Amino acid sequence: MYIGKAAQLSGTTIKSIRHYEEIGLLPPPQRRGAYRVYCEQSVELLMFIKCAQQLGFKLKEMQAILDEHRGQALPWEVVSDAIARKKLSVMSQIETLQQVHAGLVEFETRFGNAQDLCQLQQGHG
Repeated sequence: MYIGKAAQLSGTTIKSIRHYEEIGLLPPPQRRGAYRVYCEQSVELLMFIKCAQQLGFKLKEMQAILDEHRGQALPWEVVSDAIARKKLSVMSQIETLQQVHAGLVEFETRFGNAQDLCQLQQGHG
């Protein structure tokens, strides 16, 4: 199939596919004259890339996962390990954000109390 069909089936764009090829994330496709020709494995890889990006993986992280497995089926055990590491990282970010949120709530409360106290003192002055 040509690049337009591969983009449509994988939910990506032609521009993205060309970029993935340029950076080595997607292996160069076969050619039929001047046209790129993609196989089902390429579409599967494109869908994997799109899904991984939506879940917070950076292209460089995906390159590290896929570099050693060129031309083979997706290395699910390697992908599984990367997912587990990403989940830990996300949980750590969530915990940090929860601490920031708690700090903001406390700050807001203190600020509100201080503001109320100042207004009360001004009213009595």
